[in-house]
Amino acid sequence: MENDYFKQDWRRGEKIQILQYISMKWMMCFFIGLLVGLVGFCNNLAVENIAGMKFVVTSNMMLAGRYTMAFLVFASSNFGLTLFAGLITAFIAPEAAGSGIPEVKAYLNGVDAPAIFSLRTLFVKIVGSISAVSGSLVIGKAGPMVHTGACIAALMGEGGSKKYGLTWKWLKYFKNDRDRRDLVTCGSAAGMAAAFRAPVGGVLFALEEMASWWRSTLLWRAFFTTAVVAIVLRALIDVCLSGKCGLFGKGGLIMFDVTSANIAYRIWDVPPVLLLAVIGGIWGSLYNLLQDRVLRIYNGINIRGAAYKIVLALTVSIFTSCLLFGLPWLAPCRPCPSDTSEPCPTIGRNGNYKKFQCPPGHYNDLASLFFNTNDDAIKNLFSKNTDDEFHLLSMLIFFITCFCLSIFSYGIVAPAGLFVPVIVTGAAYGRLIGMMFGSQSTLNHGLFAVLGSASLLGGSMRMTVSLCVIILELTNDLLLLPLMMLVLLISKTVADAFNGNIYDLIMRLKGFPYLERHAEPYLRQLSVSDVVTGPLQLFNGIEKVGNIIHVLKNTEHNGFPVVDEPPLSAAPILFGLVLRTHLLTLLKKKAFLQNLVPAGYNAFNQFSADDFAKGLDHRDTVENIQLTDEELDMFIDLHPFCNTSPFTVVETMSLAKALILFREVGLRHLLVIPKVSGRVPVVGILTRHDFMPEHVLSLYPSLAKSKWKRLRFKLPGGVKIF
Repeated sequence: MENDYFKQDWRRGEKIQILQYISMKWMMCFFIGLLVGLVGFCNNLAVENIAGMKFVVTSNMMLAGRYTMAFLVFASSNFGLTLFAGLITAFIAPEAAGSGIPEVKAYLNGVDAPAIFSLRTLFVKIVGSISAVSGSLVIGKAGPMVHTGACIAALMGEGGSKKYGLTWKWLKYFKNDRDRRDLVTCGSAAGMAAAFRAPVGGVLFALEEMASWWRSTLLWRAFFTTAVVAIVLRALIDVCLSGKCGLFGKGGLIMFDVTSANIAYRIWDVPPVLLLAVIGGIWGSLYNLLQDRVLRIYNGINIRGAAYKIVLALTVSIFTSCLLFGLPWLAPCRPCPSDTSEPCPTIGRNGNYKKFQCPPGHYNDLASLFFNTNDDAIKNLFSKNTDDEFHLLSMLIFFITCFCLSIFSYGIVAPAGLFVPVIVTGAAYGRLIGMMFGSQSTLNHGLFAVLGSASLLGGSMRMTVSLCVIILELTNDLLLLPLMMLVLLISKTVADAFNGNIYDLIMRLKGFPYLERHAEPYLRQLSVSDVVTGPLQLFNGIEKVGNIIHVLKNTEHNGFPVVDEPPLSAAPILFGLVLRTHLLTLLKKKAFLQNLVPAGYNAFNQFSADDFAKGLDHRDTVENIQLTDEELDMFIDLHPFCNTSPFTVVETMSLAKALILFREVGLRHLLVIPKVSGRVPVVGILTRHDFMPEHVLSLYPSLAKSKWKRLRFKLPGGVKIF
């Protein structure tokens, strides 16, 4: 964007315009927080009521002894909800399938996938997530909420949806990718804050996991956005506590209370916690490995068509319903404790003591976990003073089932998150460790469940600071902070020795050219000239219209070097870089010259700032531009529309150093210039694809066996999974 026209437009800006620009940023953040808070509340309200009605009807049939009919109602409800989610996702917005976090993370890294922030994607993400989560699939709502927040922010930054005619001029104020990216970052932080009622955790999540570029002003705006979310949720939940929201009020967004007033750590509490962290890191890396294999299989099925996608989703739904309803029959009925503070057995929506098929005065501990929403299962596992509530065998069955179902449920054609399933599975794992070592520890089983969730989250998602704060905000127990930090650090370190985090694996499967924060060690052995490939397309400072049309039709490049040669300069020099979008704008406006004469600043008269600020519209193609033969023989002066100070590197620079520059500055094009003069002033252009390991290793296969690569443990050659 930094051409002469942009600079001239920026210099014309008055103080009142700058004040308006800054004020609009804060107003946008306020409205993003307000809308995301409302959507997050409505999501939880809908899930708690839809799933709650299903469980109430099924439980009433169980109490009447109509077990077969109860199963049919339970399975058919899940089947219908999953079918609805699959249909709207497959036929309206396939981009809404999955978590959405990998897509948003890739966008904030510079990869703009088509339609990920469209209005239809937002609609399907909200409605599909409610339907799929209510259908008892072992999936979460945190990932879809992050994507929802990013969609709301992106649509507001663009002024609404152009496709459906829902645009507002007063919203369409941010005219560059940097501002849109900042808004999407605030939206993703707001989405995480709305999912867990964790405003500080949402900001840290955006900082640690989502954003590739960060600065203090963005931190302030993200914090303000999540604060608005927290206030909106608090106000709406207070309304629901008075009983005006149906079955919502005891579930969903209420904090999981595991606070214990007389908790104390002893030196003998540390070894079980260390063991839990190490094994949790191994389980997390195994989870990522299996999820990667399953997603590869699902991709092979999903590419066959929408019918195959829906059949796969319905198969997972039926299998899940059979397990959730059938496995509690394997658990023995346990007598109700005499000192419990809530009714036992539980009759109705939620509680720790589900009656299921048990006689009066008894409860089914496995049904208390399976026959509930994921949020209520987490509450039951995190709850304090319940060390004798669950049997070891029941907890083992629940852990294995959740571990497997969470892997097979992700990847179907429905909005689905990973956070909540990993929390549930980790809580069951932590309870198991607590049951095994509880006699030698002063920690109760609820605290072990919290630490187990932290270990599996750290092992799978490889975050530390943000996860620590999110879990602390969830549990409202600051006394867990030292142990939480220890568990997250150890589990992440152990899991990093085996594979990458789950979102990076998903991005790789989707083909997103995501640039990591670090450079692979073998890139230090190469210079930038070693990876520059293909013929370089150059334009002269004053170029013939026909030549521009020919190059645009025969290439897909988005940036072209502009070179001045005699008589415009004493020797060939690199004048700057012109973007494809700007060339299309010049062609559509027909800013042509009859002769090879510089146009100067007179060329600006027929343009506005918006013409060069907008991104490339998918409808803007060179084929849609109709020109006569006479116009094809005319010329365009590219000088005023070039970025005259593009980033350049010498051809002998290390590829690793060039990658760090490319990523940290947030570039799309990096020009390579020769080491010595007398040659062509530019020898190539580097884009993100030139830095991808797949591209580099395809050019130099021997580097794949180089000792200069990241140390990771791998399975023996003869061992394969799937």
